[in-house]
Amino acid sequence: MPRTRSALPPTGPVRLGPEARTALRPATAGIDAGFWHTRRTVNARTSVPQGPELLRVAGNLHNLRLAAPAPEALSDAAVEGEFQGAYPFVDTDVYKWLEAASWQLAQGSDEDLQAHVDRIVALVAAAQQPDGYLNTWFQLLKGGERYKDLRWGHELYCAGHLIQAAVAHHRATGRPELLGVARRFADHIDSVFGPPGSGKEIDGIDGHPEVETALVELYRETGERRYLDLAGYFVDRYGHGLLGGEAYCQDRIPVREAENVEGHAVRQLYLLAGATDLATETGDAGLRAAAERLWRAMTTTKTHITGGLGAHHDKEDFGDPYELPNERAYCETCAAIASVQWSWRMALLTGEARYGDLIERTLYNGFLAGVSLDGESWLYVNPLQVRDGHTDPGGDQSARRTRWFRCACCPPNVMRLLGSLEHYLATSDEGGLQIHQYVTGSYTAEGISVRAETDYPWHGTIAFTVEATPEETPEETPAGRPWTLSLRIPHWCREFRVRCAERTYDQTDAPVTDGWLRLERTWAPGDQVVLELGLEPRLTAADPRVDAVRGCVAIERGPLVHCLEQVDHHGGGLDDVVLDPTRPLAVKHRPDLLGGVTTVVAAGRRRHIPDAGWWPYTAAEGPSQQDGEPVELTAIPYYAWANREDGSMRVWLPTS
Repeated sequence: MPRTRSALPPTGPVRLGPEARTALRPATAGIDAGFWHTRRTVNARTSVPQGPELLRVAGNLHNLRLAAPAPEALSDAAVEGEFQGAYPFVDTDVYKWLEAASWQLAQGSDEDLQAHVDRIVALVAAAQQPDGYLNTWFQLLKGGERYKDLRWGHELYCAGHLIQAAVAHHRATGRPELLGVARRFADHIDSVFGPPGSGKEIDGIDGHPEVETALVELYRETGERRYLDLAGYFVDRYGHGLLGGEAYCQDRIPVREAENVEGHAVRQLYLLAGATDLATETGDAGLRAAAERLWRAMTTTKTHITGGLGAHHDKEDFGDPYELPNERAYCETCAAIASVQWSWRMALLTGEARYGDLIERTLYNGFLAGVSLDGESWLYVNPLQVRDGHTDPGGDQSARRTRWFRCACCPPNVMRLLGSLEHYLATSDEGGLQIHQYVTGSYTAEGISVRAETDYPWHGTIAFTVEATPEETPEETPAGRPWTLSLRIPHWCREFRVRCAERTYDQTDAPVTDGWLRLERTWAPGDQVVLELGLEPRLTAADPRVDAVRGCVAIERGPLVHCLEQVDHHGGGLDDVVLDPTRPLAVKHRPDLLGGVTTVVAAGRRRHIPDAGWWPYTAAEGPSQQDGEPVELTAIPYYAWANREDGSMRVWLPTS
């Protein structure tokens, strides 16, 4: 039964309020080696440091200088020129970078990064108007016009990312400057927006939800209840026709009544993250029920095997149930990030392991594919197939990695999630510690500290050592009190073993409940647990209602979805390749490939497709296409595709 929790930990994107009704609370973790340490090191040494220069070249910082009343005081020379950028939300690229940099500063001192953050925070503060309003698009291009185009203007969306950056900056550094900017903007919004009868000027919502979850976090940081109430007002006003009743901007149906996710994927997910935050802080049973219902509908009918979300390039839309195309899959990187953020909030609220399952799948596949291995180029969309002969004009919706985008929402979004990743790994409750994601490092909560060593996801062994336990109270025995170490058993795992206190369990007799392996005992420092997850490669089929992949399978190993790339298959492309599901899959570690990966090798063939002449359709009883040239198929982890030469790629492979 969920109970009131204390506000822990002091840092992290989600810090529960003192009255939060939640099953779990965030724990702290440190990642100091292994897979995610490598990815985060690239983020820290390459991606985040290049942010200020990329923002300068793109004009984002220029706009802030222009909007400042005395810009010459912020630079060596007076600032001239016009607004730069194609969209009214370009300020958010700055805010997301500031959030990423703040989480990076929380990892340790970095004088150069701190100097960049200080300079940009000063720019943001100088650009803010006296009453708290801040949006360079409207300040510079629209003559100061405000809130006249809530559907497309993104003013509240920008405010949301500013608030999240400010909270991160305050939690990471303890400094108040950016938090002060955010509070002034939030106070301004609160003075303007409100329901009918409130005496406020505007009853309205933003076309791009985001401010809702940010306002809840501002309440958690400051204790100001009115920020929580304002977030609740915004969440409940969606679906009432204030923006024309379109699903695209989440205005067709109220959250409490919706039966499935719809419209623009990122907007939907940000809104649902805010609704879940509200349910957590207020105990609102209606919002909780809606969040659980919509999450299940999303995962069962609208989620790609990579965890990617979004079926349509047009309007960046979810599409219909089971409409999950391959080459036209949108799967925006930002949608994967929003999915992780929402699922984490659902895990805290409910305590259920399935949310950690989706987080794992999304992190290793749909999210991580969005950034190159060297941290210098990006994917905005993440298709599951690139056809032979594909021509790509480049741009934001390209299937080729790009240095930066006109709509550059994804790169700094990736930076901030990688920078804060340790806060999405573990939780605690009154009974003990729960480990959701497996890394090499330490997990700590309320007197408990557990060290993990692992080469996951390449190997399935995770060795845990208890380093500290809660101090005993006078009512307890000298040995201390018992507590439970809970380990998530991934939903894909067919076989596992666990060794604990000289006893070995497997999947037939281990104490697993709803995805959690729960080990309760009176622990002592030095106690060890070894979990072995079976990582045998497997072939996966989709629900038969997914027309796009009927008759196809995907190759998976552990949490990793695999794909074929043309560069590994000389002698042709991939459109004529067929996998033989009757032949065994083999595992081959390749330290020479893509920074070191484990590949899956499969047997297949290249079909001999007869020339049909000018018309590419033949009678169903026509020539068989089952024969063909045998070929060895090398499947690499999906996250690593598009890091070599251009060519075709595919996740789903036909078997006939």
